[in-house]
Amino acid sequence: MNNATSSLNVAVKGTGVVPGVAFAPAVWVRPRPALPDAGAPVAEDAREAEFARFTEAADAVAQRLAERAENADGHAAEVLTATVGMVRDRGWRKTVRKNVNTGQRAEYAVVGATDKFVTMFEAAGGLMAERTTDLKDVRDRVIAQLQGTEEPGLPSVDRPSILFADDLAPADTADLNTDIFVALVTELGGPTSHTAIIARQLGVPCIVAAGNGLRDIPADRPVLVDGAAGAIVTEVDENVANELVKESQERAARIAAWQGPAQTSDGHRVQLLANVADPKAARAAATTQAEGVGLYRTEMSYLSTSSEPSVEEQAKLYGEVFAAFGDSKVVVRTLDAGSDKPIAYATFEDEENPALGVRGVRIARDNEGLLTRQLDAVAQAAGERAEGATTWVMAPMVATADEAKWFAGLCAERSLTAGAMIEVPAAALLAEEIMPHLDFVSIGTNDLTQYTMAADRLSPQLAYLTDPWQPAVLRLIDMTCRAGQRHEVPVGVCGEAAADPLLACVLTGMGVNSLSAAANALAGVGAQLAEVSLETCRAMAQAALAATSAEDARRAVSAVLD
Repeated sequence: MNNATSSLNVAVKGTGVVPGVAFAPAVWVRPRPALPDAGAPVAEDAREAEFARFTEAADAVAQRLAERAENADGHAAEVLTATVGMVRDRGWRKTVRKNVNTGQRAEYAVVGATDKFVTMFEAAGGLMAERTTDLKDVRDRVIAQLQGTEEPGLPSVDRPSILFADDLAPADTADLNTDIFVALVTELGGPTSHTAIIARQLGVPCIVAAGNGLRDIPADRPVLVDGAAGAIVTEVDENVANELVKESQERAARIAAWQGPAQTSDGHRVQLLANVADPKAARAAATTQAEGVGLYRTEMSYLSTSSEPSVEEQAKLYGEVFAAFGDSKVVVRTLDAGSDKPIAYATFEDEENPALGVRGVRIARDNEGLLTRQLDAVAQAAGERAEGATTWVMAPMVATADEAKWFAGLCAERSLTAGAMIEVPAAALLAEEIMPHLDFVSIGTNDLTQYTMAADRLSPQLAYLTDPWQPAVLRLIDMTCRAGQRHEVPVGVCGEAAADPLLACVLTGMGVNSLSAAANALAGVGAQLAEVSLETCRAMAQAALAATSAEDARRAVSAVLD
C-alpha cells in the first residue's frame, strides 16, 4: 500500500481523491471561448429577435445536456440534470432578456447575467459557491453555440490520455470515456467537488488542486499519475511506469472480484452502506455490494420545489427508496436545507453567513412542523416495509445535547430509531453528553472537516486543510468513537472519507461500525479491509492519531503496512 510514486521525482503534487496509477500522454481540455466585449448596441427593433437567438442557443445546449443526463447514472446524472436546470433557469434567462432589452448583444448579455449569479453564489458560499463552475460552463456553452463554434470541454483524442484541466465542469466529467481518459488532473477543485465525486463513481485515478505548476507540463508529454499520492511524475522510465500501472490494474481486478460482506482478514465485520439522493440512485446502489443505505439525502429531491410536499407525497418518495433495499437498513437524514442547499419553503433568506446559519435541524427551531411532518412521512413509509426491516433517522447539524434529546423525543413518538450527524465539532466534543439520548450517530466527515479547520471545503486554495486525514479531524472522530463504545451506541461514517480504502482501515481501527459512501467506492474499501487484521487497523489508527499533518498521517499509516 505504499504510494506508487514514493521513490520517484514528483513534478507536481495535488490532492489525490481517487487511487490508481495511469501512464499516458497529457491532453488539455478544449479552451473556453473568449468572453465577448459589448460591441455595437442592438437596434431597438431587433432586440426581440436577438433574445430569440439567445433562447434558441440556450435550448440547444439544454437539449444536448438533457440527452446526456438520460444516459448517465448516479451522481453524474444528478449534476447533469442540475446543469440543465441552470440553462433553463427562468431567473437567469430573465436577466439575459433584461440585458438584451438595453441593447446588449446576446453573447454579452449572457456574460452579464452570469456574472450577476456568480456573485450571488459566491456570497452564499459552500456548495452554492461551487456551482459557479457549473454556471460559467453553461455561459461558455451558450456563447459557443451563439458563435457557431465547438463547445468547450473534452478534446477529441483516439488513444489513452491523461486529461488536464483548470477545473472540469460536471457536464464534461459526467459521461467521460474512461477507456480514453485514463486519469484526471485539475489545477483547482477539492476532495468533495463534483469532479472528485464523479471520478470516484467512474473509478478513474483523479488528482485535484494541483495548482499552477500543472501548466508547466505541455500537452503530449507522457506523465505518470498516482491518484493515491496526489503525484504527477514527468520523468520516469517507461518500463518502471508500465510496471506500476500493471500493479495498479491487478489491484483493480481484485477489487472488481470482491463480493463482500466486508470484514477484516480475521473476521471483524464492518457494514458497508451507500449514500443515495433519490429512488433512482437507491435502485442503482442496490445492484452493488452495498448492504443498505447509510445516508439518504432527503432534501435533494426538493431543491427545485417552491412549496412543501405533503406527508403523503413525501412518504411515497421515501417508500421508493426503502423498496430498493427490501428489509436492509436505510438511514434517513432529515431535511438538510440551508446554506448551499437552499429550499424555497425552508431556507432563511439574506443570511450574512449561511454556512454558519440556520441550516439542518436548526430550521425546525422556529418551524417544528416542517420536521414533524417529515418524520410522519418517514414513519408512514417505514410502516409499510417488511417486518424486521431497519429504518433509522438522523438529524443534521446537531450541536448540543438538548438538540439531540429533543430530536430523539420526536422520533420516539413515532417509534423511529433516532440518531444524529456528528459534523459540528461541538457535537464531537460533547459526545459523552449526546450519546445517552440516541440510538446511533453518523459522522459527516465533509462538514466536520470544514468546520474543524475553518476552511471552505470547496476552496481549491484550502484543499490541504479540508482533508479528512487532518489530525485534528481524526482526533474528533476518535473521541466520538470512544464515547460510542462507552455508551454502546453504534458509530458510522457517511462522509467522503469512508470512500478512501486506507482511511477506512483507520476508521475501523478507531471503532467505526459502518462506512457509507458512493456505492461504486465500496468494493475498493471492502477489498482493502479484507487484506488487514483488526489489530493492524488499530495500529494504523494509532499511527494516524499521532501524526502532526495530513501528509504525515498518510505516510505513517502506509508504513504500518510495510
